[in-house]
Amino acid sequence: MAEHGWEGVAKIAQDFRDASVRRVEPSVPDVPSELPKDVTDLPRRLLAENEVLITQTAPENLVESLAIGKLTCNAVVTAFLRRAGLAQKLTNCITELLPEEALRRAKYLDDYYHEHNRPTGPLHGLPISVKEHIGMKGKGLNAGFVGWWHHKGGDDANTLKILWQAGCVFYARTTQPQTLMHLETSSNLYGVTVNPFNRDLTPGGSSGGEGALLGLRGSCLGIGSDIGGSIRSPAANCGLYGLRPTSYRIPVDGWSGTMQGEEHIVAVMGPLSTSLEGVKLFMKTVLSAKPWLIEPSCVPIPWRDRDPHLTVAQSKKLRIAVLWSDGIVKPHPPITRALTEVVTKLRDIPAIEISTWEPHKHDEAWEIIASLFFADGAQEETAAISTSGEPWRPLSRFIIHENPYLKHLSVEEIWYWTTRREQYRRAYNNVWNATATGTGPHGEPEGTVDVILAPVGPGAAPPLDQSRYWGYTSQWNLLDYPALVFPVSKVDPEVDQVEEGYEPTNEKDAFNYHLYEPEKYRGAPISLQLIGRRYEDEKVRFVS
Repeated sequence: MAEHGWEGVAKIAQDFRDASVRRVEPSVPDVPSELPKDVTDLPRRLLAENEVLITQTAPENLVESLAIGKLTCNAVVTAFLRRAGLAQKLTNCITELLPEEALRRAKYLDDYYHEHNRPTGPLHGLPISVKEHIGMKGKGLNAGFVGWWHHKGGDDANTLKILWQAGCVFYARTTQPQTLMHLETSSNLYGVTVNPFNRDLTPGGSSGGEGALLGLRGSCLGIGSDIGGSIRSPAANCGLYGLRPTSYRIPVDGWSGTMQGEEHIVAVMGPLSTSLEGVKLFMKTVLSAKPWLIEPSCVPIPWRDRDPHLTVAQSKKLRIAVLWSDGIVKPHPPITRALTEVVTKLRDIPAIEISTWEPHKHDEAWEIIASLFFADGAQEETAAISTSGEPWRPLSRFIIHENPYLKHLSVEEIWYWTTRREQYRRAYNNVWNATATGTGPHGEPEGTVDVILAPVGPGAAPPLDQSRYWGYTSQWNLLDYPALVFPVSKVDPEVDQVEEGYEPTNEKDAFNYHLYEPEKYRGAPISLQLIGRRYEDEKVRFVS
């Protein structure tokens, strides 16, 4: 490490990445030297017609075509490798392509199909992209730190083993930020990943490489992780579907990061997809493999998409409560417009009842989660950065150095904040129960709100290095509620004008208000999220 310096290691990483793109055959097309802000249309101009058709097909339709032999695995994998290579040139979203391994896998699957006239499993031939810190045996596992460049995965992560057994193909690994604790994707190893809809904006983070890649349809199904918004932020910023599952449903053994073993705020693994059905495909495939038998921390709950408790009977109204604002930072006009448009359409459906969700002490929620994010006072993050001498990225400084709640906690202080967490969860649970319309035979609340409809952030994708408000996503991490993001619209500066005369109520609100200049956000996707109660992941998917 010392002989190269951090800049030298970064060059090695980028050269390694670039070489993997060059090994794709046919070669990845060159892109114009002068790029427009919105590059989402360029792959359609630069790739062959059949490649465009394949890569713009939803994952559930791809697996169907592969299962009946309408498409070969080789053709599908080659198309996605080429489009992923283009996505790298346009947004800087890739850490490594895997052309040799992916095509070898595709050949095996095609040969199997030719011999047996059936697919190997439910994901036969489906290309899946993977965030870099989710381990692959023998592959790099740096988690965004220059000083960890030499780390290698000792084995495939458990979730990857399940998906592989189901017949998928891993072909692309994607960028993440320094510390994994940004709602953007910026590291000293690979630089800044940008948003394909507007390259002046962020794709989100920390799974922003996945967000940018899927946004450009260089993937149709990818795997990210989420401890404060890291699946939902990229999904929202790039117009995708993304699910933050309840903790301990999807296995996580085999990933990399600091503070391994902490349980105060539990990180989860989950899907990002170009379709809603892709989210279900991922969850159902993983949970059908009974992951609790290989990772005992996982709860033994299969995917229950036909459970009456997690759907809505025709005789019962679907109750959706709308969180218009968290009472701390008011959303930008495009977000409020999206909420209004969705609610207006929902009100016209007799089987749906709309109400307003009043935020319950969301400021207290941030105090608790920000106190528990770095219980060691960020010693491990600091050590990992110091190992190489790399500089601190702006948003690493923000979440650590500018975090007023950061402190090295004693055992007693950890107990105190964990107790505060549980007290807050009980209080929020009581608020939800208070929406009941009756009680059951055992005194349990019945007829409560089914899901909460809410912003994913206080605006669409922010300008680079400006994602400084986590409250609309981290709130649900603290409560451990499942949340599913879905796309609604795009920012239109002619429609989404600044709210003149608004007086911000606090410093965070003022920062967000002054951040909004309509033209800067032109074309940025606008997304919302549905939040359910713990272990009602199926319901948020059903309602979506």
